[in-house]
Amino acid sequence: MLAEIIDGRAQARLVLEQVAAGASKLPRPPGLAVIIAGDDPASHVYVRSKVRRATEVGFHTEKIQLPEDCGEARILEEVAKLNARDEIDGILVQLPLPKGVNTLRVMAAVDPAKDVDGLHALNAGMLTQGSGELIPCTPSGCMKLIKSVIPDLTGTHSVVIGASNIVGKPMAALLLAEHSTVTLCHIHTRDTQFVCRGADIIVSAVGKPGLVRGDWIKPRAVVIDVGTTRVPDGKGGFKLKGDVEFDEAVKVAGAITPVPGGVGPMTIACLMENTLTAAIARRERAEGAWPVLS
Repeated sequence: MLAEIIDGRAQARLVLEQVAAGASKLPRPPGLAVIIAGDDPASHVYVRSKVRRATEVGFHTEKIQLPEDCGEARILEEVAKLNARDEIDGILVQLPLPKGVNTLRVMAAVDPAKDVDGLHALNAGMLTQGSGELIPCTPSGCMKLIKSVIPDLTGTHSVVIGASNIVGKPMAALLLAEHSTVTLCHIHTRDTQFVCRGADIIVSAVGKPGLVRGDWIKPRAVVIDVGTTRVPDGKGGFKLKGDVEFDEAVKVAGAITPVPGGVGPMTIACLMENTLTAAIARRERAEGAWPVLS
């Protein structure tokens, strides 16, 4: 029996509908600004998708396009301007940044209250304590997909492959908060496939096509594939391929996300959700705050 295919597009539509409904109740639209530096084709595709979704849910959106050679000081200047603007509730700095730019320094410059990517050290620390409001978008989307299949994760064993600050570490923190026992694998982990075979949930976020094979997977496990790598399609173009060897995994797993159409749409939907959350929270803390939405 083949695994259930977890439809990220359908789940994302539900999140976006809730965000649009929430945004419509506010005195003014939430504001999202995106900074993109350089000419990376994939980054431009992602930014277009984010701006389009933000517009669709009724947000005010701005895109700040900077050249590849803009330098770190220019990026920090733009971040400071957006920090100071009250009509901007969320700031997204599209990664990767050009060579020579210190990503951690740039992320640290974003006002934590406007950090809708959830990557500021303050928000990352709050997440590990279980008190974070702005959660990194991809792990947040992964968690929603997992819980659409397993509403209660208590007592499960989860394996996260990849220990990045963007996905792996926050994903592990979210799973721990749901009372799952978590194993975090990374490049130095010995015999990752053996570790995976005991997992009820596998989340792979490495960017290595076909890494996770069918014989790595425990029967009926939930498999969340975060990997999205462009590979030749044999026709002169490219296609997206995940970390999981899908044709093998779908015969073993209980539920699995496809690539594309799995985690990607949820990442953008959760960015919109974070922007709405930031807009409400900022004004609740301000004099004459907006009321909490029911």
